[in-house]
Amino acid sequence: MAVSSGVLALQGDFQKHVSALEACGVRAREVRTPGELEACGRLIIPGGESTTLGILLQKSGLDKAICGRAEQGMPVWGTCMGLILMAREIEGGDQFRLGLLDITVDRNAFGPQVNSFEADVQIKGLDEPFHAVFIRSPAVTRLGEGVEALAGVCRKVVAVRQGSLLGTAFHPELTCDRRMHAMFLEMPTDDRR
Repeated sequence: MAVSSGVLALQGDFQKHVSALEACGVRAREVRTPGELEACGRLIIPGGESTTLGILLQKSGLDKAICGRAEQGMPVWGTCMGLILMAREIEGGDQFRLGLLDITVDRNAFGPQVNSFEADVQIKGLDEPFHAVFIRSPAVTRLGEGVEALAGVCRKVVAVRQGSLLGTAFHPELTCDRRMHAMFLEMPTDDRR
């Protein structure tokens, strides 16, 4: 099986995504350098702490490498913190971001960690609701041109897609349901990897 899927592994819950990809029959690579990214045809940016990861991305050069590959059509999926980093705008903040998705996010749309919750969410493209885990989750407050809302909860957008870019405010890797990972793996990729 060729290595074709990467999980950003600088910080956050990357190992759960690696396990989820492997459960889908894909060998996954932990990505910590631009060279490791180069060997991947797609990338997951996991949950974690967005300010810390922003600093690590810039120090490693992965910020430019990820943006360059995304511009070439590499599928990128951000979950929770990954969604925040992929956003073009963050409400009330000027922290580092990749700016890949033409969206605005509210970083703590559902409140602090004590307000974390689980909910069955209907996601466009999936037949049955997805049991989603929300931990200090963001929400999308503005959709730019070409951005499609895939799911909402509590009247807030929690999943989006823009071309080969996917973002979810929740943590699919914390469940045994692999349909979101399968959806990501089905997104067309560049054939160079």
